[in-house]
Amino acid sequence: MSSPALQRRLGLGDAVFIGLGSMIGAGVFAAFGPAAAAAGSGLLIGLALAALVAFGNATSTAQLAAVHPTSGGVYAYGRAELNPWWGFVAGWGFVIGKLASCAAMALTFAAYAAPPGWERPVAIAAVAALTAVNWFGVTRTAQVTRAIVIVVLLTLAVAVAAGGAAPDAPGWLGPGALWSGGWYGILQSAGLLFFAFAGYARIATMGEEVRDPVRTIPRAIVLAFTGALVVYALVAVTVLSTLGPAALAASPDPVAAATAAAGWAWAEPVVRVGAAAASLGALLALIAGIGRTSFAMAREGDLPRFLTAVHPRWHVPHRADLVIGAIVVATVAVVDLRGAIGFSSFGVLLYYLVANIAAFRQGADVRRYPRVLQVVGAAGCVVLGLTLPWQSVAAGALVAIAGIVYRMLRLRLTRAA
Repeated sequence: MSSPALQRRLGLGDAVFIGLGSMIGAGVFAAFGPAAAAAGSGLLIGLALAALVAFGNATSTAQLAAVHPTSGGVYAYGRAELNPWWGFVAGWGFVIGKLASCAAMALTFAAYAAPPGWERPVAIAAVAALTAVNWFGVTRTAQVTRAIVIVVLLTLAVAVAAGGAAPDAPGWLGPGALWSGGWYGILQSAGLLFFAFAGYARIATMGEEVRDPVRTIPRAIVLAFTGALVVYALVAVTVLSTLGPAALAASPDPVAAATAAAGWAWAEPVVRVGAAAASLGALLALIAGIGRTSFAMAREGDLPRFLTAVHPRWHVPHRADLVIGAIVVATVAVVDLRGAIGFSSFGVLLYYLVANIAAFRQGADVRRYPRVLQVVGAAGCVVLGLTLPWQSVAAGALVAIAGIVYRMLRLRLTRAA
């Protein structure tokens, strides 16, 4: 019996917007404060380091996607280029890490959009609504993501214009300012800012739904990454120069704070709407990406085969999407997620480490980028992983081991049967 297949409905523009919707998410409205607390104005160096590591990961992902145009992203690439165990480690890391990210995005949206005391119910409603959007077809997902990205980009354009019109904060780029946090602080800021760029994986996980994937996926990944880097660089300079490192580090809402500090009080509500939209865009793309990876893992037997069902009308892995939505709703309802980002980071870095190793192993006939980029990407994943809090590393390692034990038991039972 043949495996169920998805339909190729996405073009280059759709894929680029899905990637941008994943990368230009809630992080652009929140990540610069913690990064400034770690490194001061040195967050600009941290952003450059994060971009360098992310570029290595992006080119590895693009090179792999051109050869393996199927759902599952690095899960599928690791199986094909290395062995099924490597693929499982990548897929498991992606699923567990991004489930935590989904819950965090939902709660971030609610923090901007919900009245006090209603954050969790509003977050749950957002997850349910976006799970329904994914249910009705990937073209709906792409259309909604495109609209959200446009709203967010217009919002950030207003914020950058406001910051550009404001006087510079004293000493934000003075002598020694870039090195005030030291190298460790700069590496911490790079770790915090790295995940702004991780959305290109969502393009690869939808490889079975992209038209002409050999050409479309690599181009979409590079275009989305470049666009996100330009946006993050502009916003970083804007919030730093307007607020200064100390005020930026103390602000829970730096983009809105910079807009207000510039005297554009009318624009602050606009920024808040944009932040809520960005969170929704990231959440929508995350649900779609996790659903496709879960679908691919179930098709290979690494998750229950119940998840391989494809909707006869909408041609999406509807059971996988529904299970993902239910898990995220349960997580949002009961868990305090302020520490979840570290756990999520561990899983994502594990995922990209496998991507770089798999791309490094590819032969010259399919190579698009020099091997040094894969070395940079892999080394960066290890270094940034080591900067995570030890609690996040311990929790991530335990869950990764639990997944490995599950697969070992499943394989043993399968052989016994």
